[in-house]
Amino acid sequence: MRFRIRTITEAEDIIISTLYEIGLEGAQIEDRIPLTPLEKEQMFVDILPEGPEDDGLAWLSFFVEKKDDGLVAVCGEDRTVDSVLARIREELEQIRAYCEIGEGSVTVDETEDIDWINNWKQYFHQFYIDDILVIPSWEDIQPGDEEKLVLHIDPGTAFGTGMHETTQLCIRQLRKYITPETELLDVGTGSGILSILSLMFGAKRAVGTDLDICAEEAVAQNCLANGIAPERFELLIGNIITDRAVQDQVGYACYDIVAANILADVLVPLTPVVVNHLKPGGIYITSGIIDDKEQTVTEAVEAAGLRVLEVTRQGEWVSVTARKE
Repeated sequence: MRFRIRTITEAEDIIISTLYEIGLEGAQIEDRIPLTPLEKEQMFVDILPEGPEDDGLAWLSFFVEKKDDGLVAVCGEDRTVDSVLARIREELEQIRAYCEIGEGSVTVDETEDIDWINNWKQYFHQFYIDDILVIPSWEDIQPGDEEKLVLHIDPGTAFGTGMHETTQLCIRQLRKYITPETELLDVGTGSGILSILSLMFGAKRAVGTDLDICAEEAVAQNCLANGIAPERFELLIGNIITDRAVQDQVGYACYDIVAANILADVLVPLTPVVVNHLKPGGIYITSGIIDDKEQTVTEAVEAAGLRVLEVTRQGEWVSVTARKE
C-alpha cells in the first residue's frame, strides 16, 4: 500500500521525520528541485536535460506491506489501512499548526508487488561489440557463437557493461595497442570490463582504480566469470587524482597503457597525474567525452606533454588516444 502526500518542498524533511516516528520508515520524494553541483558530479552524464521549473510542490510516498487479510504491517504491528491513514492525517494537522505544508492531502493506493531484483533482466540481453559477444549469466551461448570471443558480464552496482558507446570506443582502441607485454592501468574501472577484455586480448597484467567500493565485488565476480586469475588484475579503491598514497601504490612510469573512460571534467585534472604513471612511449586512451568537450580534453592532453594520435567517434561520444613521448 502506498500513502502519498501532496505537500511543498520546504516541508519534506519535517514530514518525513515525523512519520518516521510512527513507523513509516522510508520515503520516496518527488519534486522539481534542481540538482546540486555535487549531485551532478556524481552522475555518469556530462550534460543533463533541462527539467521542469521548480514549482515548490512535492509528493512524499510511504510504502507498507499489505497482508492477505487486508491489514498492513507498521512497526511490527498489523493495522488497518484506515487507522494508518487517520494517524497520518492527525500528524499532518499537528505539523500544520507550526509549519506551512501546502495542501497536505493524502491518497492511498495499492502498488504492484514486483520482483525488482530479477525483473530488470528482461531488458539486458546478449549483444555484440564487433566480434565480441557480451552475454549475461542467465543466457546461453547460441549455436554458431561458440568460436567468438565471449565476455560474461552481469549489470550490477558498478558502472560498465560494454553497451555504452564510450566503453566500445575504449575497447576498440585497447585492442589496437595491446601486446603480450602490456601492463595496463584502468582508471575508474567500475565493473572491470576494460581490464578484463584487455587481459583476454593478451595483456600481461592490469591494475584498476575506482572511487566506489561496489567495484570490488563487481570486479571479483566478473573476473571469476571470465576465468581471470586474481593475480592478473589488482583493484585499488581511492582517488588517484588527489590521493598520494594511491598514486604511490599504483606505481610510477610502469604502464604501457592507461585507459580512462570517465567524463571530460574528470579527465582534465586526471591527465597531468596519469603522465607520471605511463612509461615513455606509453599510450593514453580516454573516453566518456561528449562531442562538444573534445577540444577541452585534447588541450588538456597536449598541455600534459602528450601527443594526440587519433580521435575516434561513435554517436555523440569521443575517444582521444595519445602517446607519451
